[in-house]
Amino acid sequence: MAQKKLNVALIGYKFMGKAHSQAWRTVGRFFDLDAEPVMKAVCGRDEAAVAEFARRWGWETSSTDWREVIGQKDVDVVDISTPGYTHDEIAIAAAEAGKHVFCEKPLCFTVAQAKAMLAAVRKAGVKHMVNFNYRRCPAVALAKKMIDSGAIGQIRHARFTYLQDWLVDPQFPMNWRMRAEAAGSGAHGDLGAHSIDLARYLVGEIGEVVGMQKTFIAERPAEGTSHGISATAGEGTEKVTVDDASVFLAKFTGGAIGTFEATRMAPGRKNFNRFELNGSKGTLVWCFEDLNYLDYYSTEDSEDRRGFRRIIATEGVHPYAGAWWPPGHMMGYDHTFSNAAADLVQCIANDKSCQPCFQDGAQCVAVLEAVDKSIDGGKWAQVEVIK
Repeated sequence: MAQKKLNVALIGYKFMGKAHSQAWRTVGRFFDLDAEPVMKAVCGRDEAAVAEFARRWGWETSSTDWREVIGQKDVDVVDISTPGYTHDEIAIAAAEAGKHVFCEKPLCFTVAQAKAMLAAVRKAGVKHMVNFNYRRCPAVALAKKMIDSGAIGQIRHARFTYLQDWLVDPQFPMNWRMRAEAAGSGAHGDLGAHSIDLARYLVGEIGEVVGMQKTFIAERPAEGTSHGISATAGEGTEKVTVDDASVFLAKFTGGAIGTFEATRMAPGRKNFNRFELNGSKGTLVWCFEDLNYLDYYSTEDSEDRRGFRRIIATEGVHPYAGAWWPPGHMMGYDHTFSNAAADLVQCIANDKSCQPCFQDGAQCVAVLEAVDKSIDGGKWAQVEVIK
C-alpha cells in the first residue's frame, strides 16, 4: 500500500464525471502506484444530484461550490470534467491555490485562454495534464513506439477521421454541445481536438492548415430533458451555433501531409475515431471501434508474405496492458481513463512532467484556431507555435 495520499476533487459529474470517477475508483487496484489516490470531493450545480452521484461513485463529500472545494487544504488534485467554457477559470484558480490540475479536452476555446492557463500552472509549479485519453489505448501507444523505432520509416501521409451519428436526426433537440457559448465549436473542437492530439503525438507538429465547416441542420427543437446524448424536446426551436462537420488539410513541419475529418452526421458511425499513417517503409492503421487491434504493413517483408498483419495489443509487454488482464482479454473505453490517472499519479509522486501537458493542450487549440482563421480568410493559415 502506497504511503503518500493524493486527495482528488472532481469538478463536474455528468458523462465525463462518470468516466473520471471510474478511473479514480480502479486505478489503485490495477496499477502499482507511488501514491494512493483518494476520492475526496465532487462538485456540481445540482445539490441533490451531485450528492447522489457522490454516494453512488464513492466520493467522500459533495458540493455545489467549486471555489470552496478548490480552497480545501486537503485537496491535492483538481480534476476538471465540466464543459469547455469553464475550464480556464477553474484551472487558473486551482493552480493559484497550489493544486495539480487534470483537465478534459479541449483545454479551452482560444489561444489567449490557453496561454493564460499555461502561464498559471507554470507560475504555480504544479503538475498539469490534459485528458486526451486515446493516447492511452495500448494499440495507440504501441503505434507510437513503432514509429519512433522507424518501423514505417518517414511518415508521408496522415489521415485522421472522427465520425459519429448522434445528430443525424433533425428532431434531436438542442443541448449545450450545439451552443457556441458553451461548447466553443461543434465536431471541430469536440472530435477534431482528439485527432489533432493524436496527429501531434504520432506524426509531429502541424505548421499550416486550410479547412471548411458545415452546419447541416441550422435549427433544432428546443432543449427539454437531457440524458447524456439522448434527450426529449421542449417548446419551440433554437438556432444551432456550432458546426456539424469540419474538414481540413494540414502540412506537418516534418514534411508529411494530412487530412482531417470530424462529423456528427455519419449514419452508422458511433465513435469511429481512426487514423492511417503511410510511411516510406510501411503503414499503421487503428480505429477506436476496434481499439485493441493495430494493423501493420511492412515493405520489408518478403514479397511472398507481404500483407497487413493484426497485432492484438493485449500482451503484458504492450503499453498499459500488463496492468490489466491476461493476453486476449480485451480492454475498453474506461481503461483509457484509468491509464491516464495512473500516469498522472506517478508524475506527481515522482516529480516528473506530465504528457500531454497544458502546452500540448494549448498547441491543439492553436491548430483548431488556425483552421477557423483559414476559413475566415479563405486561404492557408499558419499555426501559432506555443512555447
